[in-house]
Amino acid sequence: MKLFKSLLVAPATIGLLTPFSVSANEVNLNDISNYSDVESIEFANSFDKEEPTQSTLLAGGEGLVDSHDHDGSFSTTTTASFGADFVIGAVDGAAAEAVTFDYQYGMSLSTSFTGEDSLDLTIETGNSASASGAILDMNSMGDTMTLDGITYTFPLGESLTVMVGDSTDVSALYSTACTYSAFTDLLGNCGSGTAAGLGGGSDFTASPNSASSATVATSYDFGNGFTVAGGVSSAGGDSDGLLTNESLDVYGVQAAYNTDSYGVSLSYALTETSNTAETSFFGVNAYYSLDGGPSLSVGFESEDPDGSAEETGYFAGLTWDEFGPGSLSVGISTLENYTDAQDELFQYEVAYSYAVNDGMTITPGVFITEVANADDQTGVILKTSFSF
Repeated sequence: MKLFKSLLVAPATIGLLTPFSVSANEVNLNDISNYSDVESIEFANSFDKEEPTQSTLLAGGEGLVDSHDHDGSFSTTTTASFGADFVIGAVDGAAAEAVTFDYQYGMSLSTSFTGEDSLDLTIETGNSASASGAILDMNSMGDTMTLDGITYTFPLGESLTVMVGDSTDVSALYSTACTYSAFTDLLGNCGSGTAAGLGGGSDFTASPNSASSATVATSYDFGNGFTVAGGVSSAGGDSDGLLTNESLDVYGVQAAYNTDSYGVSLSYALTETSNTAETSFFGVNAYYSLDGGPSLSVGFESEDPDGSAEETGYFAGLTWDEFGPGSLSVGISTLENYTDAQDELFQYEVAYSYAVNDGMTITPGVFITEVANADDQTGVILKTSFSF
């Protein structure tokens, strides 16, 4: 087939990329929208000058530094992390079956003013336009740097955390019970992409004013593995407001119990699809880690739109954290939620992740996506991730 003939050139292409990869200073971007897995590097006093004349980016507040003058350097409470993904792949059955190359790049900046709070922002870019990039949900921003989100998180007491921000997810403070190491974006939802992965309000409306969304979320940690979290986000940004008749808001809440070997979470979401209609979602996630074996993760979601039948979807995945020198993941998920009258379609994936060093990880993966009334799509992708 054309696809697999084309894939014969992939090793040569990878060889050409190797010098470029080495010069990238060992970057890693496991999830460009979520930098929790990316190693942070503190830039304390790394740009000192003999006669500083410029103010500090994201300077820290009172109590952590002697003054607001940092001699032209970053505040000692400011950290930055950077990451990039290079992807080579092809999808048999897609509109274009050629072997393609995609990239995405992102940076995360974080600073604290009290030692317990955190001001965070994410900037990202990418040029993905292929079927391989789409299945991994890579950024397709036309090489334009974009502020993807900004949040301020602070504690109230010892156990309560509050987050406010723009263009961020309601579920940012959730503790969803899923340990699966996903390769494709779909299986990264763990079977409850809305209930447990509720985004901002702009994700649920085509309003021309929905480029940004205000989000308020909170979480409470009982200290014994049990947590409760929830929040609300608006669609339409400043023009429609938050919790108004004009805005299309989304609400979410989750209760979770997690330990080292097992966990379970229950999630609920309500999304306003118009001023008179809404859809509710309920999700269940659980995991169990076998002694000396894989970790099993499962997920289920039900969707109940106003005026139409209830829909359901589910997911299951196995992850071996120590499989030879790397880790192996195998998973299956419905493509979406389906009614009882619909034929369910599935996506399958197998991926192996190998850390070359602390800053470079190579992940080859294969996926199969079922297509209604057509041949399945089969993709072979090699992702190289860097972090610095």
